Amino acid sequence: MNTSHKPPFTREQIRQLTQRSNWRGAWAVFSTWALIAASFALLATWTNPLTFIVALVLLGGRQLALAILQHEAAHGTLFKNRRANRLIGDWLCARPIWLKLENYRLHHMKHHKDTGVQGDPDLSLTAPFPGTARSLRRKLLRDISGLTGLKFLLGWVLMDAGVLKWTVSADMEKLPQEGRRWYHYVRDFCVNAAPTLIVNAALFGILAASGHAWLYAVWVLAYLTPYPLFLRIRSIAEHACLDASRDPYRNTRTTRAGLLARLTVAPMHVNYHLEHHLLASVPYWNLPKMHRMLRDQDRVAPPPGYLEVLRLAGSAPASA
Repeated sequence: MNTSHKPPFTREQIRQLTQRSNWRGAWAVFSTWALIAASFALLATWTNPLTFIVALVLLGGRQLALAILQHEAAHGTLFKNRRANRLIGDWLCARPIWLKLENYRLHHMKHHKDTGVQGDPDLSLTAPFPGTARSLRRKLLRDISGLTGLKFLLGWVLMDAGVLKWTVSADMEKLPQEGRRWYHYVRDFCVNAAPTLIVNAALFGILAASGHAWLYAVWVLAYLTPYPLFLRIRSIAEHACLDASRDPYRNTRTTRAGLLARLTVAPMHVNYHLEHHLLASVPYWNLPKMHRMLRDQDRVAPPPGYLEVLRLAGSAPASA
């Protein structure tokens, strides 16, 4: 396989691949929220254990989709217009799941600069792998049980209160607290968390106006259970069990995704992650085309599936 560092694209091909589209960006945001609405409607109309599980999985998958859309906006690829990327990416994608577009953008650019090596702020997400199968099962169980989600919530509260430095990785850094009083924490939390609280209050209000306020609890439960699980599997697939190298062909992985994966761990073509790291200015909807071009040039091999990657992540031998 030819693994030259530079993708074999002409200037015209790069121009075509990096073309933004307002209607595709709008459709991505609309369709994500439409499926969220459909999940609520399904559960409200046919309330039973099966529809509860289906709605929970779909909501967790669309929460991850919102995270991926704010990732697109952070790269300026969701819309042609910078203002649309900033406002829609922040208010309709990031804030509903307690993210902040500008904070994320600064964090994520460091990840692209130092992917897989010292200085990568996301290294802690993939450094534990490969681990033992038992260790991997424990991590996944913590995710689906809600323990990881509760840790998420506590982290966001402490970050918004100015106790911890903002991050989306597993590394937590305490900020200096000299001279701060209790009301400083309250003030900082109210200021920093206000957009998230406003957006979630609006979502609760819409559900309450429809006569089904209880559905907001399902939104929160999805955020605490399948969403962290899907996040972990996605991050493992992207960079775990690969070389500590600055070569994207060696430190980043594209993963094959079927319908179930696209609904859960791989929304918005995020599974084409090698392609994204080779040319981060390519919008999500052009990543499959870029992948086909690389395959035609024999630059990339057929990608593994998510189950294959999870088996690799849990393949370390258990200590005696």
